[in-house]
Amino acid sequence: MSSQHTIVVGAGIVGAASAIWLRRAGHDVTLIDKGEPGMGASYGNGCILASCSVVPVTAPGLAKKGPKYLADPNFPLFMRWGYFPKLLPWLVTYLSHANDSDTRRISKGLTTIVGDSLEQHQALTAGTGAAKWVRESEYNFVYKNRASFEADAYTWALRREAGFVPELIEGRAVQEKEPILAPDINFMAVNKNHGFILNPGNYVKDLVKLLGEMGGKFVRAEVKDFEMSGGRISAVDTDQGRFSCDQAVLAAGVWSKPLMQKLGFKVPLEAERGYHVTYKSPNLTPNNPMMLASGKFVATATDQGLRCAGVVEFGGLSDIPSRPPLNLLRKKVREIFPEMTADSEEEWLGFRPAPSDSLPLI
Repeated sequence: MSSQHTIVVGAGIVGAASAIWLRRAGHDVTLIDKGEPGMGASYGNGCILASCSVVPVTAPGLAKKGPKYLADPNFPLFMRWGYFPKLLPWLVTYLSHANDSDTRRISKGLTTIVGDSLEQHQALTAGTGAAKWVRESEYNFVYKNRASFEADAYTWALRREAGFVPELIEGRAVQEKEPILAPDINFMAVNKNHGFILNPGNYVKDLVKLLGEMGGKFVRAEVKDFEMSGGRISAVDTDQGRFSCDQAVLAAGVWSKPLMQKLGFKVPLEAERGYHVTYKSPNLTPNNPMMLASGKFVATATDQGLRCAGVVEFGGLSDIPSRPPLNLLRKKVREIFPEMTADSEEEWLGFRPAPSDSLPLI
């Protein structure tokens, strides 16, 4: 009996991992992407294997708070207002989930997907050349004071229900643990048994290399359409020709939306314009990855430098970065890491897929 041929569309972390597990299950696998592996959203993320990140942004009260956030130049949420009419149908659906019952439902779904992130990446890479990129660490949430932490009580209650109970430290012990922090930062929630990826782009490249060593194939091509037969995908049409298959996996991030429409699926999916700044050769780095609550960004020491990632902007798929999000990110970094200097800085803008209910899908 011949093995099944499966095409995976999208060579980010989700597509590369899917392709490897399918190959291990005995499938013939072809991985297709219009760009180089790992150079989309998988390149520019915060690097953290954030198992405890099981609470969606759409917590109760967001619908009322959202306009205030957008009006606050010091809050890391931005809108390109010319795009707002196109965004509105998605936004209405998104905000409809900002209630307790939906938040709990989504949190349970996220726990199933990300609650064992470190273990899943370790299983994916065990005994391979890609394992060197997966590092064990804490993941620590940093607040100015206990009152700021207690303001997040709803979120931490859901994390505790999912099994994530932090160790709390405050006062001078915070700077003793993380000397990079400003002296007015006085509270930290320490989450053990997490991890991070030392270089996300190279990690995905090594996974795709591993796929080739296992007998799979990577093809750089842009998917244009699908051939259907008997209600199933029988071929994928690209700018490099047609590739026959028995089934296909669509894991192209935000670029999945127009491809899903070709298959008759209308999925409410939008692009979050995400930013990061990497500080090259910094004099100080955190000992563990951190979420800086007052700045709403994460900071991770990578082999490229100190990556500070955060800030969300809605505005479609224009690849022209906006200056206000990057300016705010830099301002917050200076406030929280006042003694940190770097030889140079590298900016990045990418597009994170944002389903209207915050639950990933392939």
